Amino acid sequence: MAEDNKQKTGRQKTVRGLGRCQVRMLVITIVMLALLCSVLIVRTQKLNETVADLTAQVEMLSRIVEEERTQAANLTEELQTAGRQDVSDSGRESEGQQTAQDQEAKGEIQQTAAQVTAAHKVYLTFDDGPSSCTQDILDILKHYGIKATFFVVGKDGETAEESLKQIVEDGHTLGMHSGTHKYAELYASIDSFAEDFEAQRKYLYQVTGVVCDIYRFPGGSSNTVKTRAVDMADLAKYLDSQGIRFFDWNVSSGDGGSVVLPVETLVENCTANISKYETSVILMHDTPLKPTTLEALPEIIERIQKMEDTVILPITDETDLVQHIKWQDDVP
Repeated sequence: MAEDNKQKTGRQKTVRGLGRCQVRMLVITIVMLALLCSVLIVRTQKLNETVADLTAQVEMLSRIVEEERTQAANLTEELQTAGRQDVSDSGRESEGQQTAQDQEAKGEIQQTAAQVTAAHKVYLTFDDGPSSCTQDILDILKHYGIKATFFVVGKDGETAEESLKQIVEDGHTLGMHSGTHKYAELYASIDSFAEDFEAQRKYLYQVTGVVCDIYRFPGGSSNTVKTRAVDMADLAKYLDSQGIRFFDWNVSSGDGGSVVLPVETLVENCTANISKYETSVILMHDTPLKPTTLEALPEIIERIQKMEDTVILPITDETDLVQHIKWQDDVP
């Protein structure tokens, strides 16, 4: 009997011990859950604060964008009020609004181009600048004593403006390549294209004193941009109404894609077919994203200069048009 009592007492102690363990585990579990809930509450509060900050930033950016659009609209209105046609005429017939220095430089370029009788005329053109590479490109061109053409986009800031001025001061041709280079906005309608065009032309005139009279469509006139909602022929006619000639290209370096091509490929792309054309307009890009273009430029120039009856020129009024599309109504 005594032995049975001992066993019963032992079982009771064991049960009580297990009960206490279960209670402790329950307490620990409750404490951990409470801690996790506290952490989640703190994280949720922080996330809410972050969302609030981001919302405020989005609202601020929206206001900035709206202000920029308003400023662009005001600039366009000012240009129209001042007489848009007068500005265009000054770029085609008289250079009275340009500085004396620019007038003299352009006259020299036109005279030189008119005197060229080479069988093969080559035009080096650089899109998408100015960039951190622009000065290096200008230095290379100066070293070889040649002039090129820069189709620039609407980049502001002191560095960009200095590059634009340097392009003009060095005697190169300045052309437009849109203000935004955003296809969806630029090609949404003729009105949106015209707004972008007028804003960029006025900006370039204010910075350099040059009334630009040449243009290159982002993607070229034969682009197949899916977001484009306007006929490129209509945009070509619009440019023509403003006294602007547009240029595509018939020789491409290939540096416009996503792949950085080796120097040898770029040199071959730029020079292999020059002998086939009387006028070769070579497409390259002024961007640090394609460093091999800058590396290849000296060899491209040297190889062209060694070609028989071939000369490198900037685009001028004397340059034959190279265009991908037929847009005149009287041209089949």
